[in-house]
Amino acid sequence: MTFARLCARVREHIGQEHRYEHCVRVARFAEQLAFRHGESPARARIAGMLHDLARLYSADRLLKECEARKMPVDFYEGAHPIVLHARLGERLASEMFGIDDPAVLSAIRKHTLADAQMSALDCILYVADAAEPGRSFPQRAALASLAMRDLTEATRATLAVTAGHVRAQGFEPAPKTLAAMRALGVDASAVEELSGRSA
Repeated sequence: MTFARLCARVREHIGQEHRYEHCVRVARFAEQLAFRHGESPARARIAGMLHDLARLYSADRLLKECEARKMPVDFYEGAHPIVLHARLGERLASEMFGIDDPAVLSAIRKHTLADAQMSALDCILYVADAAEPGRSFPQRAALASLAMRDLTEATRATLAVTAGHVRAQGFEPAPKTLAAMRALGVDASAVEELSGRSA
């Protein structure tokens, strides 16, 4: 499948121009980051285009689609079904678009909650989703600039901003996010005042 055809199918599946345009911006920024940091621009571009295939699904549909695929749902996911769009999106990328590249699928799976083990491509998509030009939170431009210089530091900063945003809404970050913060040495106590992106 050509990339143009893939984009057309993503647009049709998502069915909302705003979300599709976000995917395009994430794909472009991820491609730039991959080129800058010696990773595969093609992989990054594909992961960016496919990362939000299930983002507009209702909570009920997310749970039902996961159940239909016998995908286990943990306590945090059951309480916050929106985060399931990343894991379900990985499945849809495989089922609907024939993606079988483990690196691309991993990046899609980890783009929302992160993980204690993150490859460079995982970090690229995680940061690109947060800091693409359409986002409007105060730290966006600084995160994007940092990402072009130092991918690891940008991932740390994105985790901190995200955790601060979640806490500002009265919730605790997901266990996987906290595990990623510990793995990368992000000081959880220092992010209370930060605010940032939505999922």
